[in-house]
Amino acid sequence: MRLLIVGTLDGQLGAASKMAMDKGAKVTHAPDADMALTILRNRGADLLMIEISLDIPSIIPKLRAEHFSIPVVACGIGTDPKIAAAAIRGGAKEYIPLPPDAELIAAVLEAVAEDNQPFIYRDAIMKEVATLAERIAPSEASVLITGESGTGKEVMARFVHQKSHRANKPFVAVNCAAIPENLLESELFGHEKGAFTGAVARRIGKFEEADGGTLLLDEISEMDVRLQAKLLRAIQERQIDRVGGSKPVNVDIRIIATSNRNLQKDVKEGNFREDLFFRLNVFNLRVPPLRERPADIAALSVYFAEKYAEVNQVENRPLSEEAVAVLKAHAWPGNVRELENAMHRSVLLANGPDISVAAIMLPDASGNLTMPSSMSEASGISGDGANTGSEGGQSDIEAQVAMVGKTVAEVERELIIDTLKHCLGNRTHAANILGISIRTLRNKLNQYNSEGVPVPQPGDGGARIAV
Repeated sequence: MRLLIVGTLDGQLGAASKMAMDKGAKVTHAPDADMALTILRNRGADLLMIEISLDIPSIIPKLRAEHFSIPVVACGIGTDPKIAAAAIRGGAKEYIPLPPDAELIAAVLEAVAEDNQPFIYRDAIMKEVATLAERIAPSEASVLITGESGTGKEVMARFVHQKSHRANKPFVAVNCAAIPENLLESELFGHEKGAFTGAVARRIGKFEEADGGTLLLDEISEMDVRLQAKLLRAIQERQIDRVGGSKPVNVDIRIIATSNRNLQKDVKEGNFREDLFFRLNVFNLRVPPLRERPADIAALSVYFAEKYAEVNQVENRPLSEEAVAVLKAHAWPGNVRELENAMHRSVLLANGPDISVAAIMLPDASGNLTMPSSMSEASGISGDGANTGSEGGQSDIEAQVAMVGKTVAEVERELIIDTLKHCLGNRTHAANILGISIRTLRNKLNQYNSEGVPVPQPGDGGARIAV
């Protein structure tokens, strides 16, 4: 993972740099924002760590103006919530108090850059896919990874890279669906100064950033057919042409592409070039949907429960057998991503010695959060009033009593408001945790406002400081 530290390296920030390198990060230093932009244009980076004294709110717009999509972490002396809140409102994803802690640095590098997401699998069907991936990883052949949205295609791509001869070289990912068509060519191949309006300086593209390593073209099915022709030439010739450039640039990369669509169908319909499809599909790895991997549902649920207990500084509770059964019975249209959101909610809602069915809320067909079973089934209370839950589950019963008389809409409202407070009023982060669209969340908040319910605004609720 490539870390760019912006600010003075004297004292505590220098210590943070050394800790990051000890955790495997490749660290570059820039004394100020202007030098940081120059480094980004010529080398790229996966994460920016900026000293709070450099006025982060003025740096973020400069990154956006040149279309740098890169997470920013602020750091500074002390843990003043006001300082942290100001940094996060300015565009930083996290705030790291200095002097630094080695485990904190490691956690932030992993959480923000998502460079070390574990490849967790227990199901036999995934073991077969992983075995094939490990066999083909040492080759130079292109790989096409297919599967539904949220199944973990990028995690699989990183696994292939880590098992390849290029493991110590860069792994660079570009989401073809997230970048506007008119910018994707420049993002991939780079551009020269003055090549188009806004090209204020020469900038290398993802192909050059990944030189010697692996380039992941995520959701390649979304790429415009006209750009596919230039991509095909780059793969065949191992040369790219920067936008506005006068001579080709040699690159040495391995291509991995992903798609959640049927590319063979797209080829027949004229939406994807057949020659590019065959060039990419030397090996195909199909990541099965989560509903076909029941053993993985259990393993991933435990992992996410532990992860979000630590993130939210709450007790790490085991999953009850009933909760695991409910999770395995769900269809998981959003796959691993949906499961992660569900477990985050469950950790926040859980009471008692374990995570029971009562703490699980899943989206229905309309996107509204609902409980997977009736209140009596969720509480573990049988029809004659006997407690059928685990021994010592008094807190679970108390939690259920607290919800008796409330509608599902009222429980949902409390969950949404509490999650929004946790995210400092950040709508996008809250929607991701809740597993709903930002549009659905805004509609809910507008409804609550009209009903006179106080809704947290950005920055409310105290600053979230990484710990």
